[in-house]
Amino acid sequence: MAAISSAFPAAAETLAQALRLEASFDLICRTVQLSDRTAKVYFTDGLCQKEQADKVVAALCALPASAFADDGAALPAALPHLAILTAETVEAFCTAVLSGAVGCLIEGCSRLLLTDLRLTPTRSIGEPENDRVLRGPHDGFVEALTVNTGLVRRKLRDPRLTMELHQIGTASKTDVVLCFHAGHADPKQLATLRRKLASIRPEALTMGQASLIECLVPKQWYNPFPKVRYTERPDATAAAVLEGRIVILIDHSPSAMIIPAGIFDFLQDTNDYYLSPVIGSYLRVARMLIFALTLLLIPVWYLLIDRPDWIPAWLDFIKIEHPNTVPIAAQLLIVELVIDAMRLASNNTPNALSSSFGVVGTLVLGEFAVTAGWFVPEVVLYMAFVAMTNFTQPSFELGYAFKLFRMLLIVLTALFHVCGFAAGILLLIIEIATTKTVTGQCYLYPLLPFHPRALLHLLLRFPLPRREREAAPSAHK
Repeated sequence: MAAISSAFPAAAETLAQALRLEASFDLICRTVQLSDRTAKVYFTDGLCQKEQADKVVAALCALPASAFADDGAALPAALPHLAILTAETVEAFCTAVLSGAVGCLIEGCSRLLLTDLRLTPTRSIGEPENDRVLRGPHDGFVEALTVNTGLVRRKLRDPRLTMELHQIGTASKTDVVLCFHAGHADPKQLATLRRKLASIRPEALTMGQASLIECLVPKQWYNPFPKVRYTERPDATAAAVLEGRIVILIDHSPSAMIIPAGIFDFLQDTNDYYLSPVIGSYLRVARMLIFALTLLLIPVWYLLIDRPDWIPAWLDFIKIEHPNTVPIAAQLLIVELVIDAMRLASNNTPNALSSSFGVVGTLVLGEFAVTAGWFVPEVVLYMAFVAMTNFTQPSFELGYAFKLFRMLLIVLTALFHVCGFAAGILLLIIEIATTKTVTGQCYLYPLLPFHPRALLHLLLRFPLPRREREAAPSAHK
């Protein structure tokens, strides 16, 4: 859009058309008579503080005529408590008003004046439901961007902590913040991320972070592995920033996106750092082993029972004692779908009933399915173990990525036996090895390319003094 016209009636008509005042009831325009000229005040009902807007109007009315001379250049000094800003174009003015600022058009002034009086709707700060800790603070991000940046600032009172503001979306103009530490972040990664943000032109980030990630990552619909880590904790965000990561905060989203993120990064948990190094290291190793079991336990068990002569005597207990007519592969796939059906139903169940629904539904379906001869008890037992252990790592997206590959392994093993199982494992390795992070690094770093110290710091939890002495390199640098 062009600059505002110097003629007051024409400028007022331009702003009225740009904001579509007649079409929207919540866009307010008030005509105010100042000392010797007319002014129009614009604001959005519900996004600005009405009482403060009235004070702006009262302060303008109290100014002498000399304050409006010289194109209103003396207004910021005459109203120092209001932090008067200017907008050079109609588009910038409309965006600010629609974001909660109070705009003012004064007769005889070619500059559009703005003062930030945003009323940010937000819920109270509480502990995130999906990222709880036994020790440590219980605060979490909310949907207000400025509140989230303030929570991170409380953790890192360092001027090198940078909050770089961008606006994404031709219609939504959503505020997106790149949060990084100027002394630790990789300049090449920052340049790559800035270039990608500048190149995307979505109409709106309707789904917040999910919409932004779809614009940033390569178009690989067949790749289910997550490219970013999510956290709702300010302490985890601050720790990631000090490790050299780049954090993306989006307005209206109560979680932060940590970039870059490889597969080993998803196996960490905040609780590891609030417990002693020995316990934290044990939990991390146990989490890795258990998560490997969620992928391989069912396919390996199915491969062995498909070849009973391969089962050694000390593993005879894994054999099916009372087989039925339903193929085991079909039973496993059906139970996989039933688990997802129970999860989806639990998500849509009111909170007061969700716990009882899950327990009763699981017991009733499991018991009657075995009694009716649909499933053998071993299938129900192993699938129940896999369903529970899938929550040992915090990434919901990574859990579903491994779930899809587990189902693929079952299908390939049922069709091609040992060759199918080997092909499935090879396909999984190739998929992970060829996956790239948002900034272009290998998904298997620091295993590929191999960096022993960085890998050791991801596999084990070291005391803080030792970490500082070693100055472990930032991931993906």
